[in-house]
Amino acid sequence: MQEVFEAKFKVGRKMKSALTILTEQFKYFYLIRRLSVYELKSKNNDNYLGMAWELINPVFQIAIYWFVFGYGIRQREDIELAENLHVPFIYWMIIGMIIWLFFYQSIIQGSKAIYTRIKMLSKMNFPMSIIPNYIVMGRYYTHIGMFIITILILNVAGYYVNIYYVQFVYYLFGLFAFTFSLALVMSTLSTIVRDVQMFLQSILRMGLYISPILWNIGTIENDIIDTIIKLNPLYYLIEGYRYSFFGLGWHLVEFWPYTLYFWFITSMLFSFGAFLHLKFRKHFIDFV
Repeated sequence: MQEVFEAKFKVGRKMKSALTILTEQFKYFYLIRRLSVYELKSKNNDNYLGMAWELINPVFQIAIYWFVFGYGIRQREDIELAENLHVPFIYWMIIGMIIWLFFYQSIIQGSKAIYTRIKMLSKMNFPMSIIPNYIVMGRYYTHIGMFIITILILNVAGYYVNIYYVQFVYYLFGLFAFTFSLALVMSTLSTIVRDVQMFLQSILRMGLYISPILWNIGTIENDIIDTIIKLNPLYYLIEGYRYSFFGLGWHLVEFWPYTLYFWFITSMLFSFGAFLHLKFRKHFIDFV
């Protein structure tokens, strides 16, 4: 009986922590938005092209990956998405890459957001939980820009706007929610144990190659490996983007078990991150 009570108490504490962090994000949303814009401007202040580099850099990265994996190593065949729909590798890859670049940069920068700013933040009168958020928000602006560029490229290529674009409202929110939840966890862990940052960088470098970005998961014949890759929440988001861009169907409804799985993982990450953050943030200064 006591074990059941303790388990319920722990769950209650995590839910209360999640609600507290969520409330802080809404309360300080205006500040989050201002800080995210300031972060972008200050980073590009010395460049002649200014914030245009936020879009130029990812375009160059995507071009390099396409040259190496789609043309340089071997000529990639068109990707078969449906019985009568074959898509050139470059268009298929761009969709996955814009998600990956946002996710990778947000997590790397978000994970070190607190401990690199802790001395400055100790003098500020706002909760530290908004720091990972405004870092992710700053990268989100770039993602929206790349998202618009992708729409233009695909429409020029003949893949026109369709009714399934409505899903992007959902997937854009889902991508931000998942990324922020993971950044919240990693920002706390990296502040407590600095080695977490190095470990995270190594894992994320490998993550590009175990996500369905540079190669078609449909070619995998091993069911176990196929299942493991599909457990990656990014798989759900990338496939949702592709379904919407190419008008393949209502992905979030057709694959509702993955939808439930994705939000379960996201909510668990957010609850865990909120619990960790509130438990240790009074002691963050001690870890610097």
